[in-house]
Amino acid sequence: MKLPRREFLQLAAGAAALSATMRMASASEYPARPVHILVGFPPGGTADIAARLIAQWLSERLGQQFFVENRSGAATNIATEAVVRAPADGYTLGTATTSNTVNGAVYQKLNFDFIRDITMVAGIIRVPLVLEVNAAVPVKSVPELIEYAKANPGKISLASYGAGTTSHVVGALFKMKAGIDMIHVPYRGSAPMVTDLLGGQVQAAFDALPSSIEHIRAGKLRALAVTTATRWQALPNIPTMDEFLAGFEASGWVGIGAPSGAPPEIIDKLNRVINAGLANPTINERLADLGGEAFVSSPADLAKFVAEETEAWTKVVRAANIRAE
Repeated sequence: MKLPRREFLQLAAGAAALSATMRMASASEYPARPVHILVGFPPGGTADIAARLIAQWLSERLGQQFFVENRSGAATNIATEAVVRAPADGYTLGTATTSNTVNGAVYQKLNFDFIRDITMVAGIIRVPLVLEVNAAVPVKSVPELIEYAKANPGKISLASYGAGTTSHVVGALFKMKAGIDMIHVPYRGSAPMVTDLLGGQVQAAFDALPSSIEHIRAGKLRALAVTTATRWQALPNIPTMDEFLAGFEASGWVGIGAPSGAPPEIIDKLNRVINAGLANPTINERLADLGGEAFVSSPADLAKFVAEETEAWTKVVRAANIRAE
């Protein structure tokens, strides 16, 4: 039976209103069960620390447990693909990091497109990377490290927290700009890398500051420079890389993403609660203690930021001819 146009439009409008009402109800009831946040690095690194900090806040405010699961490997790609494949219902989330904006250029055959397949939810923290050495290494500045590496070509190690990660790409950029030959030693995250750096198994590394700041403060690691455009408030006496190698700038960040297609109402709810947490004095103090600052963003602004970061890092990867090892 063919409905008159007016009745058809009324039914269509009613269906749309019902759908909108159901979505709103779904968002108001969310979360009705525990939520899992997948982290692409081992425990103890910046992404893990940030995820656990915000998971505790979300658990307290939303009345359900937000569990952090570490699925390290392949520069966050294992965890990211698991998020991409999960139901888009808001119950599986994942950390989004600077490394995710690098991977598309470094890895040639990924089974997903980060920008297309992950919906941005909220930022958590922004941090510099820090060029650091074991305290026993006989250098106290970036020029001294460059001179030391030139005197010992192919003998000094420069560790990263994973092949294809920001740490790897920033290290490759440093070697290219400085004209030095250092051995790249990739790890499966910051924590194991820092352990070996402290033990002297590797001599130098680029690390996200939160993973190393307590060792720097204790004098067990020597910070030579931060990678941000200006000196960082947590280490005001440490110079920037740009002071020695013009135009050298990079920073790290951690946020939360969800599978593409997750209900916008749930994304907006998570964004509001996370941003409220980032305004909380206790969380802000904790972020500052870690050497970072709150990264407050809307989902749309974060998506724009990720697209811009991806474009910028792709240029760096191609210029340095970096490939996953």
